[in-house]
Amino acid sequence: MADYYEILGVSKDASKDEIKSAFRKRARELHPDVNKAPDAEEKFKELGKAYETLSDDNKRATYDRYGEDGLKNAGFDTGGPFAGGFGNLNDIFESFFGNFGGFGFGMQDPNAPRRGDDLRYDAKIKFEDAVFGIEKEIKFHHLEVCPDCNGTGAQKGSQPKTCPQCNGTGQVQTVARTPLGSFSQISVCPHCHGSGQVIDKPCTTCSGQGHINKERTVSIKIPAGVDNMSKMRVSGEGDCGINGGPNGDLFVVIYVEPSKYYKRDGINVITELEISPAQAVIGDKVTIKTLYGEHEIDIPAGTQFGDFVKIKAGGIPVISRPTQKGNHIVILKIKTPVNLSEPERNLYKQLYEMQTGKEAKDKKSIMSKVKGAFK
Repeated sequence: MADYYEILGVSKDASKDEIKSAFRKRARELHPDVNKAPDAEEKFKELGKAYETLSDDNKRATYDRYGEDGLKNAGFDTGGPFAGGFGNLNDIFESFFGNFGGFGFGMQDPNAPRRGDDLRYDAKIKFEDAVFGIEKEIKFHHLEVCPDCNGTGAQKGSQPKTCPQCNGTGQVQTVARTPLGSFSQISVCPHCHGSGQVIDKPCTTCSGQGHINKERTVSIKIPAGVDNMSKMRVSGEGDCGINGGPNGDLFVVIYVEPSKYYKRDGINVITELEISPAQAVIGDKVTIKTLYGEHEIDIPAGTQFGDFVKIKAGGIPVISRPTQKGNHIVILKIKTPVNLSEPERNLYKQLYEMQTGKEAKDKKSIMSKVKGAFK
């Protein structure tokens, strides 16, 4: 398995700017339109995977620690941005870095394949589902290629024609004469709106758009240990590409509902347990609820308020290593008893007198005194 840093030709402590610069340089060398070597396409796809990983802080941290397998276990898509194909270099650089004026590869072809837009879906899951993982079916709308015109936008039996105004370039040049001289300006063709083509007979199914909005249902596997606001990418499930370009991706953002019983702290879970003063002094064995069923814990003699008991491996799985788990921390809180029975009250009186050397006085509550005044 190739090393992403070696693919880009940078060191492991390279900055984002260095990684970006290296990608631009290598992309020009390896793009199949420029490099005719038999393995150029495969190397270009590997380059895209390397850049996509190392330019993202979360992915880079996971990769540095666990490698490509760690990315897969963490729920990241490792297919790379060019798994479904790629357009020309202008399209690629513009999608990654914005429009920088063509990088010296000429005017962009309006009919070149262009990648579809990425989409976002917010998925809400229960706390326990985040701990153990779940396969979830989601429904969303995206753009699909029109099945009647196959994306051309024209009725069956007809084809789009080259725009007569811009001759298929999608752009027109105008010259303005001013006192300072003549200035030329290039703008989007108003006749074809930049497509370079005109449609005489639009497809009735998609109204000439070449795509339709359709509901889609997919099943996603959310890995065990996923945290709130984690992101997953479902490759190719975004909007369809234009002119035969690859589809965009669907990014699923995970929202984990808080638990009423457990509190998450990284890969650990925390719960609170109320114990009596007697349990705190003498110690006890108590059965509590954990993520993995009931578990008996020992309360040590002499427990103080806020002390805790640790249940090893009772927490949340590490997302990249599901067999490794955090701990369950049980915080002990001593609860002062109320509504004591007479025998219990007498015992506490004796304990008070033994510890203080003073006689315990049975003080009635204010409400008891008020009630007695009206008898």
